[in-house]
Amino acid sequence: MEARVGDRITMAAEHVGQGTREGTIREVKGEGGAPPYVVEWSDGHTGIIHPGPGSVLRCVHPDESPAG
Repeated sequence: MEARVGDRITMAAEHVGQGTREGTIREVKGEGGAPPYVVEWSDGHTGIIHPGPGSVLRCVHPDESPAG
């Protein structure tokens, strides 16, 4: 996955009954757009994520459509 600051990110629920999480990437700590990412979530919380195997993420660059 290659992300850029300002990208919108959607992360699938980790548990049954949990909703998806949406946020904005505020910092890319890996090389070439790789994780980890500092994400400001829609609920106002900010955290670092490092998506692991089995993670389902969708990143949308602000200047592109969701279809990419």
